Amino acid sequence: MAGRDLGVTERAARVGPLLFVRLKLRLVAGNLRGNGVRVAGFVFTVIAALVVAGLGFLGVSALRFAPAQIAADVGIVLFTVFLVSWAIVPLLAFGLDDTLDPSRLALLPLRTGQLATGMFAASITGVWPISALVVMSGAVFGIATGLGGVLLGIVAVLLEFALCIVTSRLITTSMSGVMRTRRGRDVLAVSVVLFALAGQIPNLVLNGGFSTDPARTLHAMASVLRWTPPGLAAHAIADGGLVGLAELVVLAVLVLVIGRLWIAALNRALVTPDASTQGASVRNSRGLLARFLPDGQLAAVATKELKYARRDPRGRVLWFTSLAVTGVMAFSLSRGDGVGGPGLVVGPACLGAVMIALQSANSFGIDGRSLWMNAVTYGTGREWRIDLTGRHLAVATIGAPLLAVLAVAASLLAGDLALAVPGALTAWGVLGVGLGIGAVTSVLVPYSVPDRLNAFTGAVPGQGGIAFVASFGAMIGGGLLALPVALPVLLGATWVSVLAVPYGLLISWAGRRLAGNIGFRRYPELVGAVSQGG
Repeated sequence: MAGRDLGVTERAARVGPLLFVRLKLRLVAGNLRGNGVRVAGFVFTVIAALVVAGLGFLGVSALRFAPAQIAADVGIVLFTVFLVSWAIVPLLAFGLDDTLDPSRLALLPLRTGQLATGMFAASITGVWPISALVVMSGAVFGIATGLGGVLLGIVAVLLEFALCIVTSRLITTSMSGVMRTRRGRDVLAVSVVLFALAGQIPNLVLNGGFSTDPARTLHAMASVLRWTPPGLAAHAIADGGLVGLAELVVLAVLVLVIGRLWIAALNRALVTPDASTQGASVRNSRGLLARFLPDGQLAAVATKELKYARRDPRGRVLWFTSLAVTGVMAFSLSRGDGVGGPGLVVGPACLGAVMIALQSANSFGIDGRSLWMNAVTYGTGREWRIDLTGRHLAVATIGAPLLAVLAVAASLLAGDLALAVPGALTAWGVLGVGLGIGAVTSVLVPYSVPDRLNAFTGAVPGQGGIAFVASFGAMIGGGLLALPVALPVLLGATWVSVLAVPYGLLISWAGRRLAGNIGFRRYPELVGAVSQGG
């Protein structure tokens, strides 16, 4: 046994970052094998990443045709955005990507340094990290003004990329214990949404007329960010001299320091007990709809969906995002000069309705493997339709009052309270249309949602393209079907809003009827699609 243990130790000592790269590629390939839908989604993701990389590279390279000062300022802001994005986005994928959670790697017979190098290599393996590196590489052609800037630019881009990776890993590793708890996920969800909305502040300031010189505003922002780590990288490319070289030395030292802090955080996380295993109290209460609906399948499904909305962080962040984005849009439109009339109210209200309805584009995904109990219980298409009706009833119970409040708030910002009535009626109709389309996409393009709760989780690895297709298809289909009632109201024919609710109910009923029949005929495929694990 001692000889065997020694052999394992020797093999573990030879493990390098290439093994983690091969493992990640093997996992991706194995996840795609034998599943045409996943392959199509992966191909779509690769094409999207290539398009983003090409357009981003060309856009950043085009800074060469701008004045040198403006190009440098844009580069500083752009590099800062990259670092902030790398710091936040991995947190959104925590619980979806196993390599982000140190506890998933704790049993591997490797030293902490080996784990760190392997995780770093796995982080840069993928189409989106490569796409980001390509976009940042455009700064070498767009900002550099001479040979020195090009040479320093190559090093600066690599150091900026490394800084993004180690910073994101330090943050996810340090917060891994908190992120495995429901309270931590809830705090992250609200914080990230508020941060995203804060990004609209410059737009609101410009629309409000507080700045008449965008170049001066950009320069003021870049002057502040100039002394941040990404600012040093961008300025080194623009400088191309000894000052730029000194800035890169400082940046390299900072990357090493953050990397060392990450290894220390990883070492601590591997021996820290999992806080998510602590017990929690469970309340046993009768649901709101169950008090008014007769006992049966409809009341049971609606009550279950309302509990999901209350307990699941993903549901809460979607509702909060719908309200916040709609509120920002209403405020922005009310401050602009190009929009007037019913559009100030109907536009934001309909946007809120679309965002709420998109939650139903994959209605069965949240059930996961437990959907098999429905499949063996439902013996007719009618029972599948009742299931969808209960889910839609739960969404409408929360969404209809919220849309009414949004319409009133938008009308107050627009200065015409009378527009709240057509705004709410039109939004309710659009919500019904969106629910009907979502029922159809739920049975035609279903996908799995990871079992581990994450407020920003969309689909299990390998099904991101499918999730995008389902959401995009639901949004386009719902938008087209909503045009007959929404467009006339936006153009000023507010009386058409009276027809919006009956029209929305009709589309919702038709969508449930079609989806119920389809779901009954292909429920084995439906159960298999939402039970892929994660």
